[in-house]
Amino acid sequence: MDAIAPTIVYIPVCVAPKKAPCPTCGKLGKRVRTGQRDVRTIAYQKVTYLRITYGEYEARCGCCKTFRTSPEGVEPRAKYDCKVRQAVLDRIIDDGLNVEATLRCLQRDFLLDLSTGFVYDCLRDAVAELDMSVHREKVLKEFSGTLCVDELHLGRYTLLLATDPIRDMPVAFALVDENDGAHMRGFLQNLKNHGLEPKVVVTDGSTLYPKLLAELWPGAAHQLCVFHVMQDLNAKILDAVKRLRRVQSRRGNRGRKRKRGRPTKAQQRRRQKQRRTEKEKAKFVFKHRYLIVMRRDNMSDQDRQNLATMLNDLPELRPLRDFADALQRLFATEQSEHQAWCRWRALQANAKYHAIPELKEALALLEKEKFHKMIAFLRSPVARRVRTNNHVERCNRKLRYWEKVRYKWRRRRTLVRFLVLALDHWWKKVLPSTEHKGEKPENVPQANNAQNATLSRRKAA
Repeated sequence: MDAIAPTIVYIPVCVAPKKAPCPTCGKLGKRVRTGQRDVRTIAYQKVTYLRITYGEYEARCGCCKTFRTSPEGVEPRAKYDCKVRQAVLDRIIDDGLNVEATLRCLQRDFLLDLSTGFVYDCLRDAVAELDMSVHREKVLKEFSGTLCVDELHLGRYTLLLATDPIRDMPVAFALVDENDGAHMRGFLQNLKNHGLEPKVVVTDGSTLYPKLLAELWPGAAHQLCVFHVMQDLNAKILDAVKRLRRVQSRRGNRGRKRKRGRPTKAQQRRRQKQRRTEKEKAKFVFKHRYLIVMRRDNMSDQDRQNLATMLNDLPELRPLRDFADALQRLFATEQSEHQAWCRWRALQANAKYHAIPELKEALALLEKEKFHKMIAFLRSPVARRVRTNNHVERCNRKLRYWEKVRYKWRRRRTLVRFLVLALDHWWKKVLPSTEHKGEKPENVPQANNAQNATLSRRKAA
């Protein structure tokens, strides 16, 4: 059975008045002749063309000799209208499809046979039409004063990213070759040159930031990410748990007398009801070691029961659990800065914590100078207390997923194009529109003329 031929539809469009403005300066020109061309548009399961009747005009200015008219939504000399281009961008940016899936989707829905080069051209033209200065003005207007900075490795490049966690928006990014102090200085210096003056800057424990932040924004508070700090401290606590568990496991089967031969099932049942050996206790501790550093608010009833069993089987774990509870109170958001310092002094003066080697190392990580940066969030209003760098980390993971798993852009220009469009899509969702609702109608043709002039210059280039 032969395949059914697709339906071909022609939509007439006439843009051939007797006089038309020059696309560069706007001076009216006289029509010399008319012509006709077909431009492909989109319609579901149909092959649809715009049959455009255009006019060719003699210019009365020095911009050009002749020019042609083009309807709104169709670029000069284009084979596809702007709806096709927008459909490509929607499937790549909004729907998260890669290039191959985008081509298959448009072929299935709109019977469009597009090439990979056309998709890249759509990305390039969309980036060329963006005005990043408008985004910078919106960001400066909506900036809350809290800035999160982090770096992300994308193949052989490094993405430097800054976000606003309170407004939930990206602020700026830079794609550099190496993650070093020179590139970070240039990135932060550009933010300052654009007028960004943060009150709080949240970073991880990297050595790139302290000196640069003190130099560029001396009045801004440097907040060390509490999440990364707790990761390092909890690692020290778990090292102590592992050491105590190994000591307990070496005690073996102490407390149980073993008989020769294989035990019967009845003996196995009786043995299970008897007191557990030290090795079995150590195995239980190793299996549930995460409960030593887990927040009590997040524990279930079974978790609390298992924690009590661990502390009874191995009483040496009690100081570790007490230390973990003290750390969680130390970085609580409901306290004042004075209360945090009092808790820090009490923690540093506790002799039982200094007696454990791993906890002594953890207390060394809480030195006075670093702790001053760890509690910088307490100097902000309660509603604006940001303790962690998690917002920019989540943004990094999202960008890594988009770029690496779905697209795998590896050329610098394609990677930059995608990042610009992805962040522009994010900005449009977050930032309010700055368009004036009371704009006069006579301003619209001027905007269209400027757009046509931009498109003409791009095509000529």
